[in-house]
Amino acid sequence: MRVPLKRIRVPLTGARRRRYPARMDVVSDAISAVRLGRPSSDRVRVGGTWCVRLDPYEGAGFHVVLAGSCWLLADGGEPVPLATGDAVLLPHGAGHVLAGSPVDAAAAERALPLEHYREARGDRAARPGREAVEMLCGKYRLDRSRVHPLLAELPGVVRLPGGAHAELQSAIALLSGEVDARRPGSSIALPSLLDLLLVYMVRASVAGAAPGSWSAALGDPVTAAALQAMHADPAAPWSAERLAAEAGVSRPTLVRRFTPLVGRPPMAYLTWWRLTLAATRLRDTPDSLAAIAARVGYGSPYALSHAFAREFGTTPGRYRAALAATPV
Repeated sequence: MRVPLKRIRVPLTGARRRRYPARMDVVSDAISAVRLGRPSSDRVRVGGTWCVRLDPYEGAGFHVVLAGSCWLLADGGEPVPLATGDAVLLPHGAGHVLAGSPVDAAAAERALPLEHYREARGDRAARPGREAVEMLCGKYRLDRSRVHPLLAELPGVVRLPGGAHAELQSAIALLSGEVDARRPGSSIALPSLLDLLLVYMVRASVAGAAPGSWSAALGDPVTAAALQAMHADPAAPWSAERLAAEAGVSRPTLVRRFTPLVGRPPMAYLTWWRLTLAATRLRDTPDSLAAIAARVGYGSPYALSHAFAREFGTTPGRYRAALAATPV
């Protein structure tokens, strides 16, 4: 009597697989790879007839309406109404105008820079009876040379309605209490809460993205499993076959599903991600090239240096030196 053979899946050795959703893993990694310095924020009160401009910024900006309502007009975009509780993320740092009433291009040309407006009017606009609008405004500095495609595909303006995202509203409530109070420990709490706010805003943006975007890659179980494996342990000796086994499919199936959603084949994405991590460690740590090579999956400093120069057009040493000469 023949006993039917059962397919046994042998766990991968050397791959320290983490148990968390791939969507959140990629979001966290995408933000960490490009974030520079410390975020900043300010509580702004304006009112009456007002129209202010904020110039383009090398990073991401955000506004949260704590009280009242206003309008936002990004350069080249359409007016966006904002009500109490709404948050808006400008992931590419677009220049924009904020106003107390619907604003068009003609009105935008007359807008004062926010700093000049506040110097000219002080706190008068925030007094009772003047239709005061209170906002939390801030920005994050990002390294645009290595933006993850998940962030790159976000639209120029992402409006997040108040009440639609409980986690985001909780972060906003905590943050608004820290901005003005300056309580003991606020120098640590404030940037941490700003980082948390960015994660929640990007998470909500990705969750609400149009079909066919990178959100579809994170929603596809095969592609998501391969991404999770690469991001959980980028230094593991991955091959297309091993990634396919991790996703529970054949290699051709993995390539067929992964490539159109991510924009490049699995191994090409892994190479790009490893080099992006290497660039991040060159920027953020004093680690030697040998240590970085081992951490991101290259067998020697020479192998990493060769791949790095091919991707970034410069050597790791020159890349690090250029970053050190640039103020953050």
